[in-house]
Amino acid sequence: MDVETDGDQVLGSAGQALAVEWYEGEGYEILERNWSRREGEISLISRRGRTVAFCEVVTGSADAASSATEAVLPAKQRRIRRLGARWLTELTPAAGRSLVDLRFDIAVASGGEIDVVMSAF
Repeated sequence: MDVETDGDQVLGSAGQALAVEWYEGEGYEILERNWSRREGEISLISRRGRTVAFCEVVTGSADAASSATEAVLPAKQRRIRRLGARWLTELTPAAGRSLVDLRFDIAVASGGEIDVVMSAF
């Protein structure tokens, strides 16, 4: 691995840690981190009550914060939705699927701060 890739991984891990801290502070249980299948990955999956939140964590510099939510373009949104449906199908009995409310969030981590956009798409 090159140094830039290592730096990106460290930055991504720090952003994810901030998102985990935010969700836990809001009373969510973290169910999965970096849940992946061949088609892609969901950064975080959390639950509070009936709500299951699938979160894409975007990490960047302070300058990138304003445009980070724009990084989750429609194609990526569709992929995250498909992965969320797959997670639900794989891990939730059919009878329980109708008992949850799904939400798709974006968490933008920048400069040691986190901004979570709930129901972003």
